[in-house]
Amino acid sequence: MSESADRRYQVVVNDEEQYSIWPVGRSVPAGWSAEGTEGTEDECATHIESVWTDMTPRSLR
Repeated sequence: MSESADRRYQVVVNDEEQYSIWPVGRSVPAGWSAEGTEGTEDECATHIESVWTDMTPRSLR
């Protein structure tokens, strides 16, 4: 198994309700917060696809 396959990620979200993936163990950047989902990069991406159905920033909705 490769080192990248062992990495854990978390789903983060900003105030505009935009989602991203961030490595577990690294400080989440200012303006973003952990959403609560953790897993592999693929698992996090799949979760984001299921919850981020409107990519329009919240301030423009």
